[in-house]
Amino acid sequence: MASRANEPSPIRFGAVVFLASELLLFGGLFAAYFTLRAETAEWPPAGVVLDTRLSGVATIVLILSSFTFIAGLRALARGASSRFVRWTVLTLVLGVVFLSIQLYDWTHVDFEISSHAYGTMYFSLTGLHGLHVAAGIVLMIVILGRHAQGAYRDRTIDGPEAVGYYWHFVDVVWIGLFATIFVLR
Repeated sequence: MASRANEPSPIRFGAVVFLASELLLFGGLFAAYFTLRAETAEWPPAGVVLDTRLSGVATIVLILSSFTFIAGLRALARGASSRFVRWTVLTLVLGVVFLSIQLYDWTHVDFEISSHAYGTMYFSLTGLHGLHVAAGIVLMIVILGRHAQGAYRDRTIDGPEAVGYYWHFVDVVWIGLFATIFVLR
């Protein structure tokens, strides 16, 4: 009988397949953004002012959160339960800080989703990404709850690792969004 030791974890495999579909979703939105940018005479429209510095801070916060999540996963793999909780809570807090900055930014731009194509793309891209950050925060709460119930004591951490894949994906997408919306403009 063949050993199952070399088989991929179903939850991690499922996470990768799910993230592939998410890549297609964001890829389509990026394609729409660049198509509109190429077809529009003035992009972004006159009068659009974005707070690049504040979004840069948000970017640093989100990138830092990937490193804190990695630290949490490493602690969990070593059986350092309390360190896992601390690092994961810190990651969760950084995610909330990122979302708070985004909410502030959304409420302080001088245009709306219906103002022009740029507004539609700006709010669609950053809004969808914000929903993904919120989902990541919920997933962290779930793994913390499962941990409190005694899960992962055997150091089988496929679920938290799958959440890690998701969180890193969300971070990488934001780096692309930040570069596209705030740097390239």
